[in-house]
Amino acid sequence: MYLNCHSYYSLRYGTIKPEQLLAIAAKNGYKTLALTDINSTSACLDFARLSEQYDVKPVLGIDFRNGAQQQFILLAKNNKGFQNINRYLSQFLHDNRLEIPEKAPVLDGVFTVYPYRNQRVFHLEDHEFLGIKPEDLNALKFSQWKHLRDKLVVLQTVSFESKKDFNTHRLLRAIANNTLLSKLPKSEEGKANHCMLPYKTLYKTYSEFPELLENTAALLKSCHINFDFSKETPNNQKSYTESESSDYQLLKKLTYEGIPYRYDNPDEAVYNRIKKELEVIKKKAFVSYFLINWKILDYARNKGYFYVGRGSGANSIVAYLLRITDVDPIELDLYFERFINLYRKNPPDFDIDFSWKDRDDITRFIFENFKNTALLAVYNTFKFKASVRELGKVFGLPKAEIDRLTKRRYQEKDLDKLSKLVLVYSKYIQGFPNYLGIHASGIIISEKPIHYYTATFLPPKDYATTQFDMITAEDIGLYKFDILSQRGLGKIKEAVEIIAYNHPEKPPVDIHDIKKFKQDEKIKDLLRNAKAIGCFYVESPAMRMLLKKLQVDNYLSLVAASSIIRPGVARSGMMREFILRHRYPERRKTAHPVLLHIMPETYGVMVYQEDVIKVAHYYGGLSLAEADILRRGMSGKLRSKKAFLSVKQQFFHNCMQKGEPEVVIHQIWNQIESFAGYAFAKGHSASYAVESYQSLFLKAYYPLEYMVATINNFGGFYQTEFYVHEARMHGATIEAPCVNTSFNEAYIQGKTIYLGFMFLHALEQNTIKMLLAERTKHGVFKSLDDFIERLPISIEQISILIKINAFRFTGVNKRELLWEAHLKIKKTPTENTTIALFTTEKVQYTIPKLSSSLLENAFEELELLGFPLCHPFELLETPSNPVWLASDLMNFTGKIVTVEGYLVTTKYSVTKNKKVMYFGTFLDRKGHFLDTVHFPPIASKFPFRGKGVYTITGKVLNEFDCINIEVISMVKCGIIQDPRYAETKNTIAASC
Repeated sequence: MYLNCHSYYSLRYGTIKPEQLLAIAAKNGYKTLALTDINSTSACLDFARLSEQYDVKPVLGIDFRNGAQQQFILLAKNNKGFQNINRYLSQFLHDNRLEIPEKAPVLDGVFTVYPYRNQRVFHLEDHEFLGIKPEDLNALKFSQWKHLRDKLVVLQTVSFESKKDFNTHRLLRAIANNTLLSKLPKSEEGKANHCMLPYKTLYKTYSEFPELLENTAALLKSCHINFDFSKETPNNQKSYTESESSDYQLLKKLTYEGIPYRYDNPDEAVYNRIKKELEVIKKKAFVSYFLINWKILDYARNKGYFYVGRGSGANSIVAYLLRITDVDPIELDLYFERFINLYRKNPPDFDIDFSWKDRDDITRFIFENFKNTALLAVYNTFKFKASVRELGKVFGLPKAEIDRLTKRRYQEKDLDKLSKLVLVYSKYIQGFPNYLGIHASGIIISEKPIHYYTATFLPPKDYATTQFDMITAEDIGLYKFDILSQRGLGKIKEAVEIIAYNHPEKPPVDIHDIKKFKQDEKIKDLLRNAKAIGCFYVESPAMRMLLKKLQVDNYLSLVAASSIIRPGVARSGMMREFILRHRYPERRKTAHPVLLHIMPETYGVMVYQEDVIKVAHYYGGLSLAEADILRRGMSGKLRSKKAFLSVKQQFFHNCMQKGEPEVVIHQIWNQIESFAGYAFAKGHSASYAVESYQSLFLKAYYPLEYMVATINNFGGFYQTEFYVHEARMHGATIEAPCVNTSFNEAYIQGKTIYLGFMFLHALEQNTIKMLLAERTKHGVFKSLDDFIERLPISIEQISILIKINAFRFTGVNKRELLWEAHLKIKKTPTENTTIALFTTEKVQYTIPKLSSSLLENAFEELELLGFPLCHPFELLETPSNPVWLASDLMNFTGKIVTVEGYLVTTKYSVTKNKKVMYFGTFLDRKGHFLDTVHFPPIASKFPFRGKGVYTITGKVLNEFDCINIEVISMVKCGIIQDPRYAETKNTIAASC
């Protein structure tokens, strides 16, 4: 009886979850229900999937509206009709300049329902009906439409479950209209009675016009929609070639052709693994998925793009031979069943990382070469801060009060009525979808047109994007292609290019010679001593410390380290246990014998996601399908807890049946539970380790070039300043930007690094482009006059260049140049300049002799670059006393010391008691790292106060040869007054 039902995917309008809508229908005795969200199909497939559980037949459609103004409702008679509705809606979602018309087009397989309006009269076709709301019934008695009852249907809209929901709806509408609740127009609201009425109430309401009920029932009865949610058959593009059989022959051919590239002397294990994988891939109908990935990456290699194939896809030898990944699953004994097995229903995916500079071209290639392609959406939901902030504005709270509420800096008893209402209603809308975004990497390539499943919208990337997310895509057998971007690959690629121009005499670098890198002693030394700044994920403070504790100097240890650093392993206490067993072999005997047998390489400690499957399978007696449900449930990838809890019970039952001690069962379960949602697949860790080895090789042999590439790709874990520092530590001379030498990015000549113009805050991109184009075309600039004549530049922009000393080649002090520029440049620059045949002599002004100090330069660098090029300790107000350095601390284990450190970064953590503690990373006067621990009482008493040098007193801790300072007190050191503004009688430092 309901043709117009909204879920909360009618964004900022509806208030009911899709499943809740079905539950309400079942409760009220309805066997058929139409979901017609406003300009959205986000909930349609989920609604259809869930409907069977409630014994409700789903009908799908869309409520087409301009804002809150309803134009018509389209209902799908069948799947073809749903596709046509999706295609029609997508026109408007792709071009927001278009308005939805009053009259709907004729679409095959579609019913149209128009809302009744007194003033509107037009002929209705066979597929068209007029919807009569309860409030329209009196008017209908006096309308000509009462004589055409066969074209009339019930139109009781359902947007809310209760009055409370209507209040929530009004708040959502105020948010959508960016207005105060008190100023929200009635035309922008629904009606408070837009709730689902029990059948008897509805029947009574329309008792004078029983034909409307009959017509509505007949219309719903003639609608039939069907989607397969069994996941038995993938719905991705079925064949890469002309048929599935030729696909398999091509995959087999490419696999065997790839053997010589990967293996010099392949043994029986290689051929057995290939045979096994090809059979499973064929049976699971994943052949085209492999071939499409191969095609994408073949294009990438031809373009010279660097990429990393990671995730559980690295567990496949077929992927390795097709060069989708660079991880050898035979060498690492990777578990193929983690990626694909005959019992796994959820589809696998490859995660392919590209340089952030290359990813857009890869996306373009995919959309141009594969027919039914779309990006995947994500649902951005109202979180606590967003809901409080939006509702605070709706209720008219002042900004200060809103800030106080979002930061939870209040006592509830002190709040006024409005603030309390904001907090109450914020709980109602938390978790509601707010707007659709784009999945970070997901692309689907479907056999059927994308509109068969969903309408699409067009975000700024200008690629069609689904209205559903990756979980719904999986539900209907569409497995995604993950095309990600990361800066690490950009660093590697650019470093190779920089080495080529800075060392033209040397042979080209083979960055893919991973086998050689694994044996390289210089790389091993960097790993052992954690000298890995700039080297992908191994540069973080936590990873540096772990490398030292484990004394990592080989590939397998690095693979393990990249997974045990994850939160779950540490939380379970097994990271510490792993370190102990790694360093003290005798301790390995304490491992459970079954676990040690399953995971000898990691000493019986679960480190990888595969370990969950193995332990659940071999120790817990679960099937591979059940074990994968366990892994997915702990990773938050299951919709329902029911299946997970069932498998959990089976795990305990099987272990008890085998006679395993209950205490041990619980210990092992706790290990599984604590880290399964965080741990990496082993192949994923191995892929990252390969990229780390490439970075480590460049750092070991070409540290300056690699740091330039790191700086140009906007670093990694740290800010640009610390990669500049690292370059200096390796012997580089760092120069500020220069108009005659620098480029947009940093540039190296020998051992001198010129910072790029892009690092200058407020220097406009257009200025940089003009400067570089003019210099390329007509040569270097001879003087400030020459620069001004050749470039149309504002006084504000040239002042930035002068202040950073970019005209130092002139030999004139920058203070004098600033005076000169102000005298010679108009306030409004001309659009362009032309080179005159004869240059007229410039008027020369007599400029007083001026000077600037080294310290003034430092403060200008701080302002324009964000950091000084001098040593930060030189800016201290009081020269530091001789204190201990990082290199001294090993000799003071357990002692109280005082050190000085320049703050690099901080990381906060929450203790079991919900109190905040911090970890700090500093540089000492010699440029070496100091690591600190700030427990909650100290963290609150001696907080971090931003960038600068701190005097730190604390106890030296030595854990597995890794030094930390447990802070007792910490004070930020004062710096000198900015000499540009200080009134001093004497020059602070020697003139430049």
